[in-house]
Amino acid sequence: MAWRDLIAIDPAIQGGKPVIRGTRVPVQILVGSLAGGMTSEEVCEQYRVSYEQLRAARACAERPETNGVCTP
Repeated sequence: MAWRDLIAIDPAIQGGKPVIRGTRVPVQILVGSLAGGMTSEEVCEQYRVSYEQLRAARACAERPETNGVCTP
């Protein structure tokens, strides 16, 4: 599944910031938690996301043309 299938941007949810589809968990929080030293397992447990969703968040944030703000 492509990261675009797992990420949503809706102005009514988190002010339009990219979130995991079906949740209110921002991509920025997940990626920031990893950058802050949490393991993938800890992030998934803390925010109740799957490894696939976490990988999608990372792929979204790593898109060079988006400067960390992905747009599906």
